[in-house]
Amino acid sequence: MRDNPMRDNPRSRSAARVSRLAAALTAATEYRWPVVPGTQLVGGHCSCGDPDCPVPGVHPHDPPLLAATTDARMVRWWWEQRCPDAPPLVATGRTVSAVSLPAAAGARALAYLAALRLPLGPVMAMPGRYAMLVAPYSLDALGEMLAQLPWVPGSLRYHGSGGFLPLPPGGGAGDRVRWVLPPRQGADGGVWLPQVGPLLGELVEAAVQLDSGRPTY
Repeated sequence: MRDNPMRDNPRSRSAARVSRLAAALTAATEYRWPVVPGTQLVGGHCSCGDPDCPVPGVHPHDPPLLAATTDARMVRWWWEQRCPDAPPLVATGRTVSAVSLPAAAGARALAYLAALRLPLGPVMAMPGRYAMLVAPYSLDALGEMLAQLPWVPGSLRYHGSGGFLPLPPGGGAGDRVRWVLPPRQGADGGVWLPQVGPLLGELVEAAVQLDSGRPTY
């Protein structure tokens, strides 16, 4: 993964910093999602210092994931004073969770779910994957739902307690993250999020069909 060439342009770098701060503040104060700065790419390497980092430039490190917050003052200090080039990450499991799957399966599942008129929450496109954001779920409850399905492909990933996702726009991989369906306000403020249960079967089926090479929908 290469460094972002826009960082060499002071004007572009300043605009990108403003966008990252705005994204972090919006997530923390309007969506009520805890956020934390992610690592950055420095000279083509992850700022965490691990030469074999599996997700360079897009994971929490310092501060750690447990520091994720909705406090606007802390968010401003992080992105204005400490790490203005860091991608904003949302900590999953507290007020938002997600299920992600390969992009091709995710796009088809999204179209199918929309055709069924199932209410959908925010959806993000990330490099190679789609993430469907849902209400928080416990691993026990998720396990019970998955146990009722005949087979669950390994290409699905579950972003619950202890997980995180990059938010658009970011830095590193965050530069290639975008909203497919943007967040929309819930009746009591925050963001409306669907329960994972009604969506899970269709997401699993889309991933199964992709893995098996069968046509999807």
